Amino acid sequence: MAGLAAIRNAARVQGLEVAGLVTDGAAPMPDGMRSVVLLAPDEPAFWPKFTQSAEYRDGQPDPMDRWSTRVIGALAADLGAQPLFPFGTQPPHPFYTWALASGRVWSSPVQFLVGARAGLWASYRGALGLAPELDALPNIAKPCDACAQPCATACPVGALTPAGYDTAACHAYLDTDAGQDCMSKGCAVRRVCPVSQSFGRDPAQSEFHMRHFHR
Repeated sequence: MAGLAAIRNAARVQGLEVAGLVTDGAAPMPDGMRSVVLLAPDEPAFWPKFTQSAEYRDGQPDPMDRWSTRVIGALAADLGAQPLFPFGTQPPHPFYTWALASGRVWSSPVQFLVGARAGLWASYRGALGLAPELDALPNIAKPCDACAQPCATACPVGALTPAGYDTAACHAYLDTDAGQDCMSKGCAVRRVCPVSQSFGRDPAQSEFHMRHFHR
């Protein structure tokens, strides 16, 4: 069974990073697992690797999910782990709960997850479940605590409120000429986060996700 250093190195080869670690007792675990290692895009390395893949180029549906299944599945086999994904299972694995339990990701002022490194671009391509309990990652401060929180007022149509996410207002805006800024560069709220701005995410990746979301 591989340790965390080996998992980090293997993930980086594929353009992924270890974005969080949850250990037994911090959150519900899959049967027989005592650690869950959360894997996220490692920008700016991830997007070029993905766009060179067969899944991206074959024109078939859900290329990123299929890429994640293949790549993380292979990592799991090599590292003696169980592959886990935020898609394709019913009920779904509790990635949101795992993220919060990791101490590296938090709920932001707009309710989106905010990561210590990715900011409001925080997302997961999958995770590795392991039988042994790994050493916890060091504690880190929540970035929002020292931030002016521009995300709270950045949505052009006020779709993100304390009461929830007004998805209808968001989709309607994306159909307008003004909404093409979000469509081509990614959500204005996610972009305005100071941590997001230092993450190095390619706007082409944001456009890819927006077109998948708004279809």
